[in-house]
Amino acid sequence: RATAARRRFRFTPPPKAPMPKPLLPRDDGAPWRNFHGRRHGKQLRPGQEAHLEETLPKVSVPAVAWAENPERTPIDLPALFGGPREVWLEIGFGGGEHLLAQAQANPDTALLGAEPFVNGVAMHLAAMERAGARNIRLHAGDARDLMEVLPAASISRAFVLYPDPWPKTRHHKRRFINPENLDALARVLKHGAPQRDASDKHDYIRHSLEAVHPRDDFEWLAQRPSDWREAWEDWPGTRYEAKALREGRTPCYLTFRRV
Repeated sequence: RATAARRRFRFTPPPKAPMPKPLLPRDDGAPWRNFHGRRHGKQLRPGQEAHLEETLPKVSVPAVAWAENPERTPIDLPALFGGPREVWLEIGFGGGEHLLAQAQANPDTALLGAEPFVNGVAMHLAAMERAGARNIRLHAGDARDLMEVLPAASISRAFVLYPDPWPKTRHHKRRFINPENLDALARVLKHGAPQRDASDKHDYIRHSLEAVHPRDDFEWLAQRPSDWREAWEDWPGTRYEAKALREGRTPCYLTFRRV
């Protein structure tokens, strides 16, 4: 009887997991690159859908998709903005409050925004149309694809504001501030150009400083505590910051410079 019981409860190892399939090119011919994060939220209103169908094509950056530009030829920024201008880049503009405020405050500056979250893009398009801003161009997708086709040393200022913090340790490699993306930023930023980061997640701030500290192509400009505790003079605030303050979290504001 004891032998039968042992047989009945004998441990059977689980079947071996199948070997992972090799990563294949995407349907548009691009090499595979994982994307983590939401692309869609709640159902869009009819007006938002109309902006995606009608307004977005008018302000989209061309030749970013691999299907359109498999050679990854740099885009012509002066042609895109109707002449030579200083160009600023915001990566992950969310609802676009900061992007629009900077465009309105700096009408002679060209603003590029990248955002994969469709609902945020639709929200920004509506606000952009109401404001009559004409110096903004958008990439409704992965910022890494956009940075691949930006000319070297073409960006005079970059912003990474309240990015997804990916709080779990096993997900830290998904954070935007990592060696691969810093390499891409270093390529497109002009020497001396500032790169601003903001977050209310102090672990993310620590992660960003640790990622930048060993590099010789970026330097952190803080000289005193107020340099990271206080927002920039031209900071308009965002809904993400307002939520953090309501919930008792203290934002930090980092300024790096491309050396």
